[in-house]
Amino acid sequence: MIRKAQRYLYNLRGMQRIQFALSRGAAASSSRKLDITGPSTWEFSGFSQNGEDGIIDVLVQKLGRANRYFVEIGASDGLENNTAWLSIARRYSGLWIDGDPVASQRCRDLFASLNYGVSIACEFVNQESAAALQSRVLHTNPDVLSVDIDGNDFYVVRAILLSGMRPAICVVEYNSALGPDQAITIPYREDFCVVNRHGESLYYGCSLTGWRTLFEEFGYRYVTVEANGVNAFFVDPEAFPSDFLDRVKHVSFNENFSHAREYGGSWQNQFEHLSSRSFCTIDRKLCRPSIS
Repeated sequence: MIRKAQRYLYNLRGMQRIQFALSRGAAASSSRKLDITGPSTWEFSGFSQNGEDGIIDVLVQKLGRANRYFVEIGASDGLENNTAWLSIARRYSGLWIDGDPVASQRCRDLFASLNYGVSIACEFVNQESAAALQSRVLHTNPDVLSVDIDGNDFYVVRAILLSGMRPAICVVEYNSALGPDQAITIPYREDFCVVNRHGESLYYGCSLTGWRTLFEEFGYRYVTVEANGVNAFFVDPEAFPSDFLDRVKHVSFNENFSHAREYGGSWQNQFEHLSSRSFCTIDRKLCRPSIS
């Protein structure tokens, strides 16, 4: 009985948050002064943690051909991720994956009746399961792929691209504490989980230049990062009009605002906390392991 009451109250609060997110996103979207060449003007947040909703919203509207399908790995409970706006406001179909069983169940409770086109799976994604993702999705070239798992992000995305999947838009979390110049990522460890302790929580993921190295190897173009320095955006140039992409003035790097708040200083100061940690250099061989 107590669990039922708790579930009811959570769902009630969840629906209130969904209504708030839709209202906030609509208000922020309509108040933008859009410059189609300036990604910083595209941003707004409905469900997204930062301005990702706005950037994605502009990009999907510029697609030459859209299948209105997304895949998000690290979707949490759906209330704060990068594709809930597409799911609820734009009525996209898609696949949400998260490794937390509680978050996944809450996501089902809240969103299953709001959009029957969204499938929700609970699993911890690794290289092997990422490589098999193409057999589970409705479209191997989804309009949007978003990955935010605070760990093996590089290896998961690499496996997806190597499998032959070709998302039109890729949204990936980068670790700004690794700086704007080095192409590096953490070594692969299947059971990796970020440690949420001061001095430890900076050790995760991939640098921005590391992502650029990977995506350029697969023929993608870099678009921008959002203002709070969390996510980077890459696109398949074949999916967009060339005159649009050629005019975009991308933002080259932003520092993560939450890192700055917790650790203070610039990324150089933050990187000092990682001086004893091991990293892998991202080059063509790491992007395509079959290359000798």
